[in-house]
Amino acid sequence: MAKQKKQPRPKAITPKGFRDYFGAEVTARKQMLDQIAEVYHRYGFDALETAAVETVEALGKFLPDVERPNAGVFAWEEEDSGWVALRYDMTAPLARVFAQHRNDLPTPYRRYAMGPVWRNEKPGPGRFRQFYQCDADTVGTASVAADAEICAMLSDTLEQVGIERGDYIVRVNNRKVLNGVMEVAGVLDPSDPEKFEAERGIVLRAIDKLDRLGETGVRALLGAGRKDASGDFTDGAGLTEAQADVVMGFMAAKRETGALTVARLRELVAGSAVGAEGVDELETIAELLAAQGYASDRIEIDPAVVRGLGYYTGPVYEAELTFEVLDEKGNKRQFGSVAGGGRYDDLVKRFTGQEVPATGVSIGVDRLLAALTAKGRVDTRTAGPVVVTVMDKARMADYQTMVAELRQAGIRAEVYLGNPKNFGNQLKYADNRHSPIAIIQGGDEAVAGVVQIKDLILGAKIAENATLEEWKSRPSQIEVPRDELVAQVQAMLKGQSDDSET
Repeated sequence: MAKQKKQPRPKAITPKGFRDYFGAEVTARKQMLDQIAEVYHRYGFDALETAAVETVEALGKFLPDVERPNAGVFAWEEEDSGWVALRYDMTAPLARVFAQHRNDLPTPYRRYAMGPVWRNEKPGPGRFRQFYQCDADTVGTASVAADAEICAMLSDTLEQVGIERGDYIVRVNNRKVLNGVMEVAGVLDPSDPEKFEAERGIVLRAIDKLDRLGETGVRALLGAGRKDASGDFTDGAGLTEAQADVVMGFMAAKRETGALTVARLRELVAGSAVGAEGVDELETIAELLAAQGYASDRIEIDPAVVRGLGYYTGPVYEAELTFEVLDEKGNKRQFGSVAGGGRYDDLVKRFTGQEVPATGVSIGVDRLLAALTAKGRVDTRTAGPVVVTVMDKARMADYQTMVAELRQAGIRAEVYLGNPKNFGNQLKYADNRHSPIAIIQGGDEAVAGVVQIKDLILGAKIAENATLEEWKSRPSQIEVPRDELVAQVQAMLKGQSDDSET
């Protein structure tokens, strides 16, 4: 009988484009999401959690430049329900939910959602196929007061999580204004919206690249095209010089104040009804925000904001962090965008046949967390539990009693459950866990009714750069009566917290 071939062991690797998140990262993200949810809740938004899987029909074709159901998304075909896919954002599921439950939901419906999304795209540095999004949307009102509210809430959210005023700006524009500029430039015919569609797509992408390519590069893309440093040629929109001047004038329309910017935009869209409507909406948003105390140092009108997705129909907004960080090459650069959104009045219409106005924002959770880390607002070494060491395996019940008392007092604590033979390994374990305190009680201490409490943070400081004499007033290990264990641990933890704040 032939010997059965041994099955190879599976490789312990993460699939390409995915990553694992460990304790401190998960804790920091949860704390940030809790802070964001607090702001959303304060604004009257309700939480919504949808399934991770949607039908491809429900997701639609709103993933940029993707027509096939299994391109850009992780999709598979099922016998009874056809093509299904992992959600690639939180907006498409919201449109399906509102259409499905519209008779039971209040209108307007205000919801927020947080969770992972999946995109079957080529991964790269800092670009993963699974990432977190945090959305808030208002469905069922055409009032631009809803857009103004989203902008105000976004500003409050950034400050709530620790981005200081002056380190961010929420920039607001309106797709209707851009459509008005397109109309004046001769690449949008209101009577035939599909005419010049390819040219408009090139213009939109060119405007979105202003920061990277500069005015010369954008103007080339508006005209015949552009050759990059590698020699690759990108076809342009084919606009004349006069047409390109109109578009370039739009991008340079920002002025010292919102009122002056609005006035300049009104000049640029003269003759376009949709453009004038967009300018009116921007003016209203600015007035509503000013009435609430949101000046241009927090939220400003900026014509350069276009947003990439094709379903935006009105106001669009983007939150940009303005402080500098070092990139992979050690060069200084602005951190950039961490959130964006806008009005999308046609998305629910796919299900109902009726236009349902909606507006919302999406925060890139991983990018915002990276920004907070860069600003030193996230502790990547979160404190571990108090560790109760084991000096005598036969007395495990006593150690479990200690840890139970600490937990009942709200203190994170655990008993060392490894091999207790080598005490040094127990302290090494506590150090690897970033534990603030170790509890020690051998047989002699038990007979005497005392316990040793070791301040591991202070002990590390002494070992690193201080003499024992400097710390005599605060020894790193103290002996206390057993019945004072919880009170002494609480006092030591408070002292550590006070030290970290000074």
